[in-house]
Amino acid sequence: MRLEDKKIAFGLKMAVLSGLIAYIAYTLTRQPTDLGVIRRAWAQAPNPALWVSLLLLLTPVNWGFEALKWQGLVRRVEPISFADAYRGVLAGLALSMAIPTGIGDTAGRVLSLQSTRRADSIGAALVSGGMQFYVAICLGAPAWTLYLDRVPQRDGSAARTLALGLWALVGLGVLLANIRPALLRWSGRVPLLNRFRAYWSVAAQYTGRELLTAFGAATGRYLIFSIQFLLVLHLYGLSLPTTDLLAGIGLVFLVKTITPAFNWLSDLGVREAAALWVFAPYDVPAPLLVAATLTLWVVNVLAPVLVGLVSVWRIRLAGTHTP
Repeated sequence: MRLEDKKIAFGLKMAVLSGLIAYIAYTLTRQPTDLGVIRRAWAQAPNPALWVSLLLLLTPVNWGFEALKWQGLVRRVEPISFADAYRGVLAGLALSMAIPTGIGDTAGRVLSLQSTRRADSIGAALVSGGMQFYVAICLGAPAWTLYLDRVPQRDGSAARTLALGLWALVGLGVLLANIRPALLRWSGRVPLLNRFRAYWSVAAQYTGRELLTAFGAATGRYLIFSIQFLLVLHLYGLSLPTTDLLAGIGLVFLVKTITPAFNWLSDLGVREAAALWVFAPYDVPAPLLVAATLTLWVVNVLAPVLVGLVSVWRIRLAGTHTP
């Protein structure tokens, strides 16, 4: 890279990092919470240090499953190590806090690659995100069905229609996975879609085994996230029957997944609002529930974002040529 190009790249990275750090500070000031409620809850919790330690230890495992999924899917474009995949995931997480609607996450992962085939990897990123979305639907459908059984006042014709729609999406996902090549060929005959065909053509190249492996990694991440949610609810003394907790957690993740989030601040608001609505019939104290969701967000999103800033700095704006 020429000296002038290096200076431009350095300036762009400094601007991005400065903007991200400023945004983090701004976000934290916009999230006031009652520290007294948190202190009292922690004082009453048995062995709070143990639960916090478990919560923190599971965070790298959570994102490790995401890195494993990304490593397996992007291998069709550029084989990378697990460490490089992890760095790419964290870079995408850091950029996603400021760039809306998932574009930042895709950009961070794609720009972390070294080859010039970065455009091809966009399809791998779309499949990765789509797989996590599908897992949320697959586990959200039974969670909603169970929730209606446990909370009869939320049952009704609209609720049952939603349940049928969710189960239909589960089946639709299986269908689409099996007709991917045909869909790709069809898109090539539609001028508007053919313009973007190169970005998702890699989706048709995956074998059933590769998709099942990605599905397993996405499910593993979902389960770790659920365990973390259970831990933080226990930490704040929000004890309910395990069945009700699992149904509620599945619904919170479902709402968070299907609701458009323009940045990580709105993502947090969606999580809090969903948790308040889901657990309202159980008369759970709202301040404790908000504190619990905020704690989960800090541990599982904010902390990895801060680590991801290092990965953002290492991003190469120009890829390395590979034959």
